[in-house]
Amino acid sequence: MILKKRSPYLVRRILIVSVAVLLVCACVLGAVWWLSPSRQANERVQALREATLPDYVTPDLIPMVGTARSGRALEDFNGIVIHYVGNPATSATANRNYFAKVGTTVVSHFVVGLEGEVIQCLPLWERSVASNNRNSDTISIEVCHPDDSGQFNETTYAAVVRLTAWLCQVGDLSTEQVIRHYDITGKECPRYFVRNEAAWEQFLTDVDNAKASTMQ
Repeated sequence: MILKKRSPYLVRRILIVSVAVLLVCACVLGAVWWLSPSRQANERVQALREATLPDYVTPDLIPMVGTARSGRALEDFNGIVIHYVGNPATSATANRNYFAKVGTTVVSHFVVGLEGEVIQCLPLWERSVASNNRNSDTISIEVCHPDDSGQFNETTYAAVVRLTAWLCQVGDLSTEQVIRHYDITGKECPRYFVRNEAAWEQFLTDVDNAKASTMQ
């Protein structure tokens, strides 16, 4: 049997079609990767790793040995959870030191004190142990309060608004992604914002306004 040689024209067409198919496949795969939730999640966590803390935040990370700090990285950054410490009239430093005790099983990223001081207890990109099944994708803020009502004083309130607005900017989050511990588990935390829905809505409005003012 005599084999016929393919014409140069046919060979060129096959090569052109093959290259075109490969380019289309590469574009499709690239688009899938670009739009993949895992890539976007990695970018949001990376933004936390690269963020420069505001000058009003004092880093005082708790040690990893014998404490609630695990060193595990967040899977994503999809929200900010507001808590209250539940111990009236205690300071930010006292609550930070409680987190650092051997045997303590809870820790948040930040504690905001009665004088507006903000202490960072964990790196932004690490998981807290504060928000139950949302520990893997949220930043947690514990807030001090002067009495059992759980209401924050004006100085503390202003500091929480400023910190929350900054975190929203870092993660490109909206205030719809700012939630209470209550919204996750039904626990009365932060108490005043659970008992006073209008106060919670005002807090979210104030965070929005703080975001807008820093972007002008």
